[in-house]
Formats: sequence, C-alpha cells, structure tokens
Amino acid sequence: MLKQYLQFKLSQKLSPQQIQLMKLIQLPTQAFEQRLKQELEENPALDTGKEEKEDEYEDMDNTQDDFEDSETIEADDINIDDYLSDDEIPDYRTSVNNYSADDDEKSIPYASGTSFTQHLKTQLNTYRLSDEERDIAEFLVGSVDESGYIRRELSDIMDDLAFTQNVYTTEDKIEYVLKIVHQLDPAGVGARNLQECLSIQLKRKEQVPDVALAADIINNAFEQFTKKHYKKLMSKFDITEVQLKDAVHEIERLNPKPGGSYSGNTRMIEHVIPDFAIKIVNSELELTLNGRNAPELHVSREYNNMLKGYKESKEKSKSQKDAVMFIKQKLDAAKWFIEAIKQRQQTLFVTMSSIMHYQKEYFLTGDERNLRPMILKDIADEIEMDVSTVSRVANSKYVDTPYGTKLIKEFFSESMTNDQGEEVSTREIKKILETVIEEENKKKPFTDEALAKILKEKGYPIARRTVAKYREQLDISVARLRKEL
Repeated sequence: MLKQYLQFKLSQKLSPQQIQLMKLIQLPTQAFEQRLKQELEENPALDTGKEEKEDEYEDMDNTQDDFEDSETIEADDINIDDYLSDDEIPDYRTSVNNYSADDDEKSIPYASGTSFTQHLKTQLNTYRLSDEERDIAEFLVGSVDESGYIRRELSDIMDDLAFTQNVYTTEDKIEYVLKIVHQLDPAGVGARNLQECLSIQLKRKEQVPDVALAADIINNAFEQFTKKHYKKLMSKFDITEVQLKDAVHEIERLNPKPGGSYSGNTRMIEHVIPDFAIKIVNSELELTLNGRNAPELHVSREYNNMLKGYKESKEKSKSQKDAVMFIKQKLDAAKWFIEAIKQRQQTLFVTMSSIMHYQKEYFLTGDERNLRPMILKDIADEIEMDVSTVSRVANSKYVDTPYGTKLIKEFFSESMTNDQGEEVSTREIKKILETVIEEENKKKPFTDEALAKILKEKGYPIARRTVAKYREQLDISVARLRKEL
C-alpha cells in the first residue's frame, strides 16, 4: 500500500561563489596567476586596465554621471549603475602591506639545454654499431630513468623491441649492447641496480689496491657492506681495519645516482614563489603578501561603451536586448571573480598574520626549538574561520623568512608534555633528536633505546617506539647503518 507523507530536512549547500572562493584560496601564487590569466581570456568583461588607466577612469566618471538618474533596462531589469560603479581600483589594492615591490617580477627564466637522453644518444655516435645494435642501444638509452638506471627486465625490453620497434633479438644480444651503454658518461649510467652502478664506476678508476678491494667488496659481499657488518668483511677478505676504511672511503666517493649529476636532465623543475614575506624591522615582525596576489581588475572599457550605447539608443531591438543579457552574465561573473579575489587576499593575509604572531618567538630567532605546538584548530578559532579554510592556506603556500623559504604547514605540529608539565612542540623534540644524532660517536651510534634515555634526561619523556617514529620521519637510519669505521 502506497503512503504519502511530508519530510522536513535542513541542509546547507555551497553557492557557486563560495566554491569559486575555496578553489582560489588553495591556489599558490604561481597557480593563481595562471587561473587569473584563464579568467581574463574567458571573460571579456574583465580587464587589467594597465594602459590608458587615467583616461579610462575619467571616461567612467563621465559615463556614470550620464546614468545617475537613469531608468533600469527593460531586459531583466538591469541597473547599469550597479555595474559601472565597479570599474574602479579595488580597495584591497590600496591597503597597507597588501602588495610589495615584486609586482612586476612576473617572468621566470627557464634554462634550456640538451636532455639527458639526447646527451647519451649523442655519445652513441662515437661507437661503431650495426643497425640492429644501434636500435637496441637507443631503446636502452630511452629506458634510462632520471637517476640513471634501467629498472626493467631484459625479457620485457626484448618484447617491447619486438612490438614497438619491430626489432627481433635475443636477451644475449641486449646484454651485449647494454655493456656498451655502460661505457657512456656519466659513469654508472644504464645500471640495473645500485650494486652494478657502483661496480661500473669502480672499473673506470685506476686499479690501485684500495679500488681493487672496494670492487671486490661490492661484487662479492654487497649485502654485508650495505648492512655495515665490518667485522665480517675484515674476516672474509683477511684485511685490517685501516684497509677496510680506505676501501669504504673509495666507495663513498662514488655517485649512487649518475643521472642526477647531469645538469641538462629533463626533470621538471619546480619554481617556488613565496606567497608571503616576513621581515624583522626594529625587532618587530612585518608581514607582506606577494603583490602578484593583488591584481588590478575592473570592467573593460568596451563593455561600458556597449552599455552606454544601449542606454542612448531610442529603439531597442531584440538583438540589442540579447546582447545586453550576454553582457549582464559576463558582468556578474566579473563581479563575482573580483569579489572572490578580494576575499582570497583578506583570508590569506589574516591567516598568515595569525600564524606569524602565534609563532613569534620562532620568526624572531629562527630556532626551531622555539616553535609552539600549533594545530589548524588553534588558528581557525583565533581568526573565526573554518579549519578547512586554514588547511587550504597552509598546505600549498610558502613564506619567505630571514631563515629561508618555508612551507607554511611546517609550522604546525602536535604537542606533548615535558617533565615540567609544559606543552612543547614535537618539532622541538625532533630538532633535539637530530642534534643528538649528529653529535654522537659514529663508531658507536646510539640505539633508539639509548636515544629515548637521553631525551628523558633532557626533560622529554618519550617511549622508544616514538623515538623510532621521529627518527624515520627525519629520514635517519637505524644505529647499525649509521656506524662508521
């Protein structure tokens, strides 16, 4: 049996303007510039107004006077005055500390050069190869990754040569050509693993006793070497500690990533543009927002002339009304975009200002031990905004400080209680842990248990497993792998 009933439901939906604002807030400066450029291309009602600015504003004042007592347009009751009044310099452009001297620094030079792959292919021209061997060699060179390794099985390469290059060959032939690739520069390129990479480089060196021993260790006791079982190595090769130390020194001088040493590598280079700058002026902190985040936008001059022409025409045709409806849509979009930019700038500035004052001691000294425990909610409560908004600002923005360019989210950390009952940042503990490990005796490095005991003596009672977690986050090896001769 069918029943009919009413159900009341309260829900909250985001408006298109709110969605647009959230998307703009999370963009860093460089991506914001691209988004701005896209909007200017898609919406002809927007204009940067960098040329003939004074004349344009004078014309706009005159136009606005002409419409001061005008009636509304019949098509959808559009009030022209509401749109023409927006063609002024936005007030956020004239606010203190909202733009800096880098407004015109919009071009970023990119270095050009030969790619890593092309560099290797050029070297192949110095070898006498058959057509088949050259095809295989070029395919192998094309399979070299950015670190300089070929990380694919020869059987897979053989299949790809057959299917994509129409080259039918054998694994033995590929192995033979691979040996030729191993002769290319930089030394070690084309290796299939770290052991082979180091072995290739040692073969290139003058075969003095230390180098010969190093090659013997890499070729015949690589696992024991990586685990730093030095006593086993001395016993296996019947050598003294001094001999082993000299051989290990030779190995440490090798390049584990030969591809990374080539300056013309085609890897993407990320240019970090700071979104904020913090300076110390007379022992006080001064925050500025990158001027690229405060563009000068207004309604284009052509659109205002079109509105003026429509208003002055005595007979309004259907095509004119359709045109003014199109103008209305573009003007609305322009108004929303300009307002979103204004709110974006205010949100960025207010959020970063709150973070700066919260971490004032750190920004004045640069000492990470002065970082206070701070989570997103702390800032969100202070500026009375949502946590998600603070997260959008922190996750993708950089700030230029006297101590280098920092990612804002690095200033956030959890807290723990020290032996005096004070709340301290986990970043402070990690910094102390890092310092202790740097100053340890590398012949007898501290175990995680020993590190936990040292930190407890310094007033930070944390468990051994927590020390291990912080050590891994700092990308520091276990004690056995930090051991040196």
